[in-house]
Order: sequence, then structure tokens, then C-alpha cells
Amino acid sequence: MRKTIRVCLAVLLALSVLSLQAVFAAAAGVDGLAEIIRDTSSFLIEAVPYPGIEQVAGDWAVFALLRAGVPIDDTYARGYFDKAVGQLEAVRGVLSPVRYSEYSRVVIAMASIGADPRDVGGFDLIEPLLDYDMTVFQGINGPIFALLALSAAGYSHEPVTERYIGYILSRQFEDGGFALSGSVSDPDTTSMALTALSAYVWRDGEQQVDVADAVSRALERLSRQQRATGGFTSFSSTNSESVSQAIIALTCLGVSIDDERFVKNGVSLLDNLLSYYIKGRGFEHELGGGTSLMATEQALAALAALWRQRMGRCDIYDMSDAPALSGEVSKDGLPGKHPDIIAPGYSSPGDVFGGFSGLPDGPVSRSQFVAALVSSLGLSDDQVVFSFLDVETDDPFFDDIRTAYAYGLIIGRFDKAFDPAGFVTRQEAAVMVSRASALCGLGAGLSFDDTAIRNVLSQFTDYRTVAPWAGGALAFCYYIGILDDFELEIKPSGSLLMREAADMIYNMLELSRLGG
Repeated sequence: MRKTIRVCLAVLLALSVLSLQAVFAAAAGVDGLAEIIRDTSSFLIEAVPYPGIEQVAGDWAVFALLRAGVPIDDTYARGYFDKAVGQLEAVRGVLSPVRYSEYSRVVIAMASIGADPRDVGGFDLIEPLLDYDMTVFQGINGPIFALLALSAAGYSHEPVTERYIGYILSRQFEDGGFALSGSVSDPDTTSMALTALSAYVWRDGEQQVDVADAVSRALERLSRQQRATGGFTSFSSTNSESVSQAIIALTCLGVSIDDERFVKNGVSLLDNLLSYYIKGRGFEHELGGGTSLMATEQALAALAALWRQRMGRCDIYDMSDAPALSGEVSKDGLPGKHPDIIAPGYSSPGDVFGGFSGLPDGPVSRSQFVAALVSSLGLSDDQVVFSFLDVETDDPFFDDIRTAYAYGLIIGRFDKAFDPAGFVTRQEAAVMVSRASALCGLGAGLSFDDTAIRNVLSQFTDYRTVAPWAGGALAFCYYIGILDDFELEIKPSGSLLMREAADMIYNMLELSRLGG
């Protein structure tokens, strides 16, 4: 009986291999690969229309798209740059006090769009990576990404790079692999270490014996970790990201993915990666798990790396062929902007409440918030009739409330009541700003069903306390960058502070290309 089962399993494996070979044979050539890259790029641009400094749907999406060689509107890269500048200003250039890989990720993305990482809106993102102690504080990820970032930005000969190389080499296990933590090597970290070391095997025409030996041992370990299906299992998950990182590592080292060490039962790394591909919808993390943005970003980067190798281009982290960053984005607004909008062109969040009294850390009334929102868009209306029984014609904010009602920004807090003196909550503000964003043409085509809302908001500990009517608006504001996600809580029913309100409205204007 056991023998029969083993025979059946062997037959099934053989059939699956033949199936993979038949399905993905067309992708083996440059044209087939380019078509999948175009399809994946189109999906990613649609899924991440306004990238910023984010681990997912941000810097890595920009990097993958720009290195894939697909024609992209110049405003995409410039929009990312401008949004990143705003985010850096909001945190005074401090992306993280302990995880310096945050700086590395942004440096890599900036280099890919042709921007100078030493001057991103006046912030030097290279300087933190020259601090060895802080960079290695988070473990091996720190020096791995620091090496990639410094190399991508053209600073590969900094004295500190030798220390980073030494740190990585000192963390190699006897079996040749590397690990993020623990004592068992994993394919993801091994591949990333290989990618980081790839630029340092040869220096000034001489082979660096210690690096070359480490790379050779790591490649052998990676080959042994590859499964019969051509992929890898990492952290108890058989997933596409592990394959993507392996492809990137091999291409940076100049090793063919058809190298016999990385073809198992006739299945290559590319064959395995494409088994996660969903036409028109990107890539899955695990088979059958549905589209994953993180998996899609890494898969596109891997396909771009492979395409570049096959076309004889420089490797994906060599930015010598990166396009120059185009000029400033037009401040005339986005396509689809309501014709009545005449934004005053605020130059900073401080302009939003410039004419109002109140403390920056004090709460904002609903009337104040509506007035600031209406003023930021230059809207007015003196014709519409509304039925808020608690808003008198002599109310100082009467015209602002009437205008907001006319343009659909508000519908009231209670039945026929606006509660003008009540403090605006974070979720109420998100709803108003999301409606104002639609008038600006911002986020056109974006929608958030229950699953999408949960995917965006579940990172916060209190996301279940969000009112059903506010979930989509909050998800929109966090996803697009109107709200930042540095805090652990949303505090949806909490009163919005004046400085927070100013940031929300200003961010909306900047993303809508209506800033000063």
C-alpha cells in the first residue's frame, strides 16, 4: 500500500512539473517576460496610485516599477518624491529611532527615480546609514539594506561599507546560510545577504576572497534549500517572496536562473514564481491566497531583475541608468477636479487655520473644521437651503456650513442638526475630507469594501471601534496618505486636535496638487 502511494505521489509530481513547464514555457523568452511585467506594472500602478514612504504600497512599489523599464508618467515619480518630502517634514526627518533600514528603503526608491538621497526636501537620508552602531542595532537586516542603499545611491566606497560587509560575513552559519534571527538559516535572508554582497565580490579589478567564498557557500546552501517544486519554504510558509529574493540575488551575481543548481525536476525559479501569478491582479503570497501587494512588489522586482539580466542591462540595484527626476508637478490640480475649486495654495499646514483662534493641541469644533476645509478649496455657495435647526443665519460659520452642505461635504450629526459647537471626531473628519478629496479628483477609482477596509485598518489596535459609516473614509485617508500610520491607535471617536486637522487638510491639498 505504501509503495502504491509513493508511486502515485511520484506520478502526480511529474504531472505537476509537466504542467508548469507547459504553462510557463511562453514566459521563458524576453517577450513573454516583458508582457507579464507590463501586466503586473499596470496592476501595481492602479493599486498604488499615490505612493509614499511606506513598507508596502510605497517605496518598494516605486523601486520595482521604475526598474522594470515600463513607460510610466513622470508625475508618478515626482508625486512620490513630493509626498515623501511632506512625510519627512511631518517627522522632522526621523523615520525611525531604531530601524535604520527605513532610511535604506527610501534611499533605494529615491535613487531609482533619479533623486539625490542626500537632499530630499532638505533632508540627508544617507547620513543615518553612515552610523554603524545604529544601523546594525536591528540585526543583519540593517547592514544588508544599508549596503544596497549606499551602492544604489553611488556611495559604495564609504569607509563604513567595509564594516557592514564584515558584520554580514560574521553572521554566516556553518551551513553557508544566513538568518534574520535564531540559529537556522532561512532562504529569504540568505538571498538578501547574497544580493548585498554581490557588489563587493570584485573591487578595483581584484576578487575579494573572503566575500567570494561566503557567496559560494551561500549559493550552495540556497540550492539545498530549494524544494522539488522550484520554490522555497521560509518561516513555515511556502511563498512567492522567497523565490523573488532568490531570483534577484542570482541576477545581481550574474548567475543564470537556469543554472542546474537552481532547477529542480525541470522546474526553474521563474517557473515557480509564475505559479503565483494572477493575470491582471498581480501575485499571491501563498498559492490560493489571493493577491498580495507585498508579494506583487517583490515579484515585479524579481521579473525586472531577470529582464535586465537578459537584456544586458545593469543589475536592478545599479542605478547608473536611472531616469532623471522631472520638474515640479503642476499645482493646478488633478484630472477630474471640480471646476468650482480655486485653492489658495497653502505652503504649510500652518496656513490652514491661519485665520482662526485656538491652540494647536486643542480640539477643533465641527464649525471650525468645516470652515477650514471649505476655505482650503476656495468654495462658496449662497443659494442652497439646508434644514439644520441648530445653525442660525447669524452664526459666524453659517456661510461655510451652507457651502459644505451644498457640495456634499456634510449631512449633519443628528436628525436636522449639525452640532456646530461640538468637537469634530477623527472619524467624522475623515469622512468630510474623503468627500472633499473626491471633489479634488483624488483617489478616483479607489473603493474600499469590507475586506479592503480591514486590510488597511487592522494594523491599529482599536480598528474594531470604528463606526461602520466611517470605515471606508478612514481606510481611504490612511491608504492614500492623508493620515499617517505611525500611531498604534486610530482613536476614531476622539476629538481631532487643531494641528491634526491642519495636517489632514494640507495633506489632501498636496496629494491633489493644490498646494502652494
